[in-house]
Amino acid sequence: MRTYVIADTSEVSGFNFDELVDSESTSRYSLDGSKVLARYEGTQPFFLLGKTEYNNEEILAILSGPEWTSDEII
Repeated sequence: MRTYVIADTSEVSGFNFDELVDSESTSRYSLDGSKVLARYEGTQPFFLLGKTEYNNEEILAILSGPEWTSDEII
């Protein structure tokens, strides 16, 4: 099962991307760049301990919000 966590971008330097689904460059960041989405499968990595875990349905609701998705037409 895939699990999702939102962390501050200041914490990315402490991530072990071998334990995550995405790399630093392919991770999703909030529109203002202050938060990053970390995805993993299995046990929560130690560097994410204490962070709120979300399932797919929960994270989709969060990511559709204004902090993550722009309504601007490009």
